[in-house]
Amino acid sequence: MADAVGGPTVLRLLLGAQLRRLRESRGISAQEAARTIRGSESKISRIELGRNAVREIDIADLLSLYGITDKAEREQMLLLASRANQPGWWHRYHDVLPGWFQAYMGLEESAQSIRTYDAQFVPGLLQTEDYASAVLALGDNSLDEAERLVVLLKERQRRFAAGGIRLWAIIDEVALRRPIGGPGILRGQLEHLRDACHQQSLTLQVTPFPVVSYAAPGSFSILRFADADMPDMVYAEQLTSATYVDKRAEVERYLLAMERLSIVSASPGDSHRLITTMLADLDGTS
Repeated sequence: MADAVGGPTVLRLLLGAQLRRLRESRGISAQEAARTIRGSESKISRIELGRNAVREIDIADLLSLYGITDKAEREQMLLLASRANQPGWWHRYHDVLPGWFQAYMGLEESAQSIRTYDAQFVPGLLQTEDYASAVLALGDNSLDEAERLVVLLKERQRRFAAGGIRLWAIIDEVALRRPIGGPGILRGQLEHLRDACHQQSLTLQVTPFPVVSYAAPGSFSILRFADADMPDMVYAEQLTSATYVDKRAEVERYLLAMERLSIVSASPGDSHRLITTMLADLDGTS
C-alpha cells in the first residue's frame, strides 16, 4: 500500500478501502470503530470512502482495534495516511475551485486513462486558451477568477501532454459547431483539435449530426487507474455539484453507454476529416 502511486485523493481512497476491508474481515461494526477514535459512524464512513484527510492517531487506533500489530505493516499504513494528507498541487487554486471539482482534480492527477463524452463543449484537456476563456465567460466568474482558472487548465494540459494520461474523447458535432466566443475563437479551437488528432496519447471521435447517438446521460467521464485496488470512477458534472460513481454495476452501465457512443461516432480518421470540413465551412461563411 505504501508503494501506491497517485495523488492525495486516490491515496485516501486506497487507505479507506484497506481500512474497510480490515474492519469487515474482523467482524467489527462501524459503531465500534467510531467509539475507538472518539468519533461518529459518519466519520468512519468518510474515512473509508476517502472523503476527508485523516489524523494519523486515528489510523493508529483503528489498526490496533483491527489487530494489526506488525511494526512494518503499521508503518506502511501510517506512511500512506501521511502522504494522503498532503495537499495536491492544485490546492493553491482552492479559492476559485469548488470542492467537488477539487476531488476530480485528485482523480485526474492519478488516472491512467480517461474516456469522456461531451455534448456541450470541447473537453477541458483539449481546449485552447481563448476557447476556455470564452466558456468561463458564460458563467459567473470574475475576470481574475477566470484568468486563474485558465492558468490551472494550462497546467492540467501540460501534464496531459507529458503523456501521463491516455485520453479517449468523444465530442458531439453540435458542440464543435457551437460558436463559443465567435468564429475566430472557434476556428482556432477546431485547428487545435485537427492537429491534436495525431497525438499518440489521444483518441478523438466526433458524433456526427444528425446521427442519433445512444441515449447518453449528458456529458460524463470514466477514469481508470493503474492500481488494482482502485475501481473505475465515473464523473458527471452538474451546475453546482458533481456525481462520482464507483459501484461496479453502475460503472458498467456507463461503460456500455460509452462503447455504444463510440460505435455510432465517426472513426478517428473520419473525425479528423469531419473537423477539416468544419473548418472549410467556417472559411466559407467568414
